Amino acid sequence: MKTLYEDKDIIVIDKPVGILSQSDGKGSENCEDILNACMADKGEKGKVYLIHRLDRNVGGVMVFAKNKAAAASLSAQIQNKTFIKEYVALVHSVLEETEGVFEDLLFKDSRKNKTFVVNRMRKGVKDAKLSYKVLETCDSKYGQVSLVHIRLYTGRTHQIRVQFASRKMPLVGDGKYGGSDNGADIGLRSYRLTFVHPSEKKAVVFRTEGELTFSG
Repeated sequence: MKTLYEDKDIIVIDKPVGILSQSDGKGSENCEDILNACMADKGEKGKVYLIHRLDRNVGGVMVFAKNKAAAASLSAQIQNKTFIKEYVALVHSVLEETEGVFEDLLFKDSRKNKTFVVNRMRKGVKDAKLSYKVLETCDSKYGQVSLVHIRLYTGRTHQIRVQFASRKMPLVGDGKYGGSDNGADIGLRSYRLTFVHPSEKKAVVFRTEGELTFSG
């Protein structure tokens, strides 16, 4: 797990695929425990605070707070939608519109650990919004695919995966939501984060060092 930036308030990492964002209480490898152990090894007191999550099978840039004040600042920015999260995704099919906005109502079924698009607001349903822009399309071993840049305006469970899948454009490798389930990693990466630094009060931008590209 590579550290992209660290100071007294925040630590920004490039999360590997296959590692949980936080502890599941079952001893699974996770970023939260790894970072806490690293802080302890360096003689730093305290612990990291989770600000946002990535699915286990999604990698890319994440930020953790190192104190309560920084956590409160970053969490407020997420609530105010000034914390900008951008992704790149590899999706099946060619999108009819090269850019646009998806807005849906999502319901998470905790028993199935799966999210669904629904048509009315009710208990447990949350609004979801993202915008996208197609970067490239081509033929591949998965058929026709599109590389898409995405900005998230809300952070719902499996949001990108289910919003694209509900429009018959599942992510490559995402068998849970109808993509090619061939053992490959899901075609999704947290690409860039933009937010105001908690103590320096200026905008900062961090991006992943990895890239999501066509592979055949």
